[in-house]
Amino acid sequence: MRICIASDGHTLRAIADLYQMPLDEVTALNPHIAEPDRNIGGSAVNLPPLHRDNRERLYIPPDCQPAPEPETGYLDQWIPLTPLEDMERTDYDVLIVGTGAGGSAVLWRLCEQLRAKGKRIGIVDAGGLLLPTHAQNLPTINVKRYVQLFTNPKLSIPIGKRIPDFPAATLLHALGGRTLFWSGVSPRMHPSVISQWPVSLKEMNYYYNIAEEIMKISRAYTEGSALTQQLVKRLREGGYTEASGFPLAADTSPTRYGRVQSNVFFSAMNFFGYSLNLRPFDLAVNAYATKVLSQGGKVAGVEVKCRNQRSYFLQARNVVISAGALETPQLLLHSGIQGGAVGHYLTNHSFLIAHGLMDRENFPEQMGTLGVLIPQTEGQPFQIQLYGPGEYFWYSYEEQPLRKDVGVRFEGFGIVESRYENRVYLDPNRLNEYGVPEIQIDFSYSDRDREIIEVTARAIERVSDIIEAPLLTENGRSDLCLMPAGQDNHVSGTCRMSVNPALGGTDPYGEVFGISGLFVADNSVLPPIGASNPTLTTVALAMRTADYLTLRL
Repeated sequence: MRICIASDGHTLRAIADLYQMPLDEVTALNPHIAEPDRNIGGSAVNLPPLHRDNRERLYIPPDCQPAPEPETGYLDQWIPLTPLEDMERTDYDVLIVGTGAGGSAVLWRLCEQLRAKGKRIGIVDAGGLLLPTHAQNLPTINVKRYVQLFTNPKLSIPIGKRIPDFPAATLLHALGGRTLFWSGVSPRMHPSVISQWPVSLKEMNYYYNIAEEIMKISRAYTEGSALTQQLVKRLREGGYTEASGFPLAADTSPTRYGRVQSNVFFSAMNFFGYSLNLRPFDLAVNAYATKVLSQGGKVAGVEVKCRNQRSYFLQARNVVISAGALETPQLLLHSGIQGGAVGHYLTNHSFLIAHGLMDRENFPEQMGTLGVLIPQTEGQPFQIQLYGPGEYFWYSYEEQPLRKDVGVRFEGFGIVESRYENRVYLDPNRLNEYGVPEIQIDFSYSDRDREIIEVTARAIERVSDIIEAPLLTENGRSDLCLMPAGQDNHVSGTCRMSVNPALGGTDPYGEVFGISGLFVADNSVLPPIGASNPTLTTVALAMRTADYLTLRL
């Protein structure tokens, strides 16, 4: 015999139905309950023991069938990869070398434009799977660990240690390239800079709009921050009328409708995610491109080597090189592609940094984050960025301590002239592990560059006075200093686009002079870059090159 306590509103009939038993059997066990439809809430109800014949009357769903194996097999990591052996057997319509800002933008734009066209797209990278997102999106990363990871020589290869003219030069081999660590600050280049290009401002604005939308560039990250608002107000009143919060590639939209927001800071991984959901493509990592293959003035493919030094020959009707402003000319020169000005016109920014302190009492308890941009203008050949408070421009799981002073980091970027004699070339006496001659660099600042460095330094000091953040000093001298060449990570121009083969490495669409079907889509193609961060512009131009390729296909 079993006993249950009836819930309020239950009747004997309802209990019989609940336990799937005949009403007369339950009634016989409960002679004290005369009416089967009377409310018996709170009463004890007798039930028959759960014998086998009763269990057989219960409804037991059938066993679930095992889930079928995925049609395309299992994933071994967080992004689908294609073996080089399979890629070697494929004839690609487009093969992309490099997965940083330019290469990933080309991939996404091609996937968007060629969704159901049946074209075969492949992309390879010399590095491996490092991070699935921007480093600043990881809860385990704070400023200290960020620096420890980014500057690890296994990752940021410090080739500048053997290059006196460019001592801070680094190479970064990983899926996503430098976009895993970039600042995200994304201004458009000043119209006076673009006026020197073989691309109209109207066309640049068209692609800037697309790039800003897909990269979620806005000023929302510092919107409402008292710290940013007050300093912008001081700077505008002090004469820097163009000062504003950062235009930042950061998606601050809330989680809603099942869309989980886990990628605030943009990286190439966003482009890969978008692309994967548009159409299939092949991706191989740890595949170092050693030579571009061509025949009769037309590209034929790329030779790549894996880490065990085995060579693979990947066939392609069109090849897009996006290996960066140092390794793209290295690959082209080693492939015997030396026409035009490949490797010449290397450009960067003169990069100055300083630190200051502001009185904490001048700000409310909830200060917010500090991200201020003073952009290049007609009369200002520099750009200044302010970060803070202290090391807490971004933080996730780390609590910001209360301090008496507010730390400010000043970064100044000065225009560097685009000159033929500043160049990347090959050192035939030194080969890397893949048998490719290593990079060598000739670089110097011109007299005009040095004048701009001085102007930028004076501007940082003036900004320091305007925002009332005296620069830190040591032995009576401020810590304002010029960083070694290459530290800005804005190297560009080594395959710059031009209408004249003698003045550039590619035509206005990024196609290498003299080799049909061979394109460049990274910082290499940028002509004079002014003082602005180049990533947004590189992405915009890469999309433009992809659209041109789409028409060709």
